[in-house]
Amino acid sequence: MVSPEVAETLVVAGAHGVRISGDVQGPAHGQPVILSPGGGQTRHAWGRSAAMLAAHGFRAVSLDLRGHGESGWTTTGLYPIEDYADDVRAVAAQLCGTPILVGASLGGIASLLAAAEQPRIDIGGLCLVDVTARLEPAGVEGVLGFMQRGVDGFDALDEAAEAIAAYLPHRPRPDGHAGLAKNLRQRENGRYYWHWDPRIVEHPFAPELINPRLEAAASLISAPALLLRGEHSEVVTREAGAAFMALFSHGQMTDIPDARHMVAGDRNDVFGKALLDFAFAIRDGGKPA
Repeated sequence: MVSPEVAETLVVAGAHGVRISGDVQGPAHGQPVILSPGGGQTRHAWGRSAAMLAAHGFRAVSLDLRGHGESGWTTTGLYPIEDYADDVRAVAAQLCGTPILVGASLGGIASLLAAAEQPRIDIGGLCLVDVTARLEPAGVEGVLGFMQRGVDGFDALDEAAEAIAAYLPHRPRPDGHAGLAKNLRQRENGRYYWHWDPRIVEHPFAPELINPRLEAAASLISAPALLLRGEHSEVVTREAGAAFMALFSHGQMTDIPDARHMVAGDRNDVFGKALLDFAFAIRDGGKPA
């Protein structure tokens, strides 16, 4: 294990010139791992996982998706999936070596399409986090509902914490609001708003359009592919996960115990080890550095 470098800021021009920001840590010539979070999340969702990858010699790149965190918002208010995929391609073009793509939910869809649809990027591996071509409608509605309920903001951080606790009742409440503050911004009116463009939830992807594309994309990936699924996911069933990974040339699925859709946040310890083992298998034949 090596000492991880202090995170640097990465800024690249994504699709249509939108600014894409992220954190980079780990050796400059380490195999890159691009981590794309889910909708409504920021790069901070990967904090401990990125630091662990960097400590083992990988070049960990944690992104803010367009419309999220420190990345730019579109002038049109539209966020087609093709643009998210192009953003991943733009980041990959700035790195040395063949990247391993890691994507949760929306970030996973973008990563898969970036590697499978033209212009394809060469990847060492693909790790999807609780996302497949067939998502449970009720689970998706729950995620979108939580995002939509926060569009008007909160009077205080405590109010935002209560909203998260109601949505994630299984997760222990953190001490203090340091982590929560990274995902909110306070505006001039004093209210706190999520660190993403509220217009994102106005135009959700149509399953009948995106699902066939994801299934076709899976069949085009020759690199190792892994699905890390929450054991109690409300979005991805075990049957859907297994069927989807069977479409890949080298696909496998691992359930993360006691986790729901927010896998990394629910069981970061188990998730981190599974991700690191996958990265080792690609870089070092499975042998820890």
